[in-house]
Amino acid sequence: MHILAELLAELWHRPWRSSLLWPIIIINIAGSVYGFYWYRAQLAETPRYLWPLVPDSPLSTTLFALGLLLVLAGRRPGLVVAVACATTIKYGLWAVGVITHYWALGGQFTFTEGMLWLSHLGMALEGFIFLRKSPLPARAVPGALLWMVFNDYMDYVRGLHPYLFAPGQEGFAFWLAAGLTLLAIFSLVRARISNHPTVN
Repeated sequence: MHILAELLAELWHRPWRSSLLWPIIIINIAGSVYGFYWYRAQLAETPRYLWPLVPDSPLSTTLFALGLLLVLAGRRPGLVVAVACATTIKYGLWAVGVITHYWALGGQFTFTEGMLWLSHLGMALEGFIFLRKSPLPARAVPGALLWMVFNDYMDYVRGLHPYLFAPGQEGFAFWLAAGLTLLAIFSLVRARISNHPTVN
């Protein structure tokens, strides 16, 4: 337990340490693979040119792993890391909220939903942790905002949102997504100001 506490403290204070990045990359890739599998039925019913807009969570964790790999390759945290952090925060908390809402409606608690709840909470936490220590370029905020607003439009106006757990969750899912877009953008702005306000 003491070792775990030290590891978490190190992750909080020095998330970009290379010895920490590889396990996180592997975890995100494994989670992404399972996530794309989870979306297999919805992807099968969606035209292929729209596939990048369907699996929100696994796409964000794939982007997160890519961002960490770019940093390991010598790149500074940039637009990829900014969008990855923003979307892991947004879709991690979105899934936590939608599953919690489902349980509040009387939905059955199962192991699968419990694991989804925990894993998506972990997604959001990793986004917050890495964003705290990321110098971001000026284009990070508008780039992430445009992507998330476009995705919200495609999800809730064009009907591409992830399959929900129960009938009647659409309104809750939409307002939660919109609110989390604002939260993610606020987090990006705060990180940019607090880390390197002069980065361009």
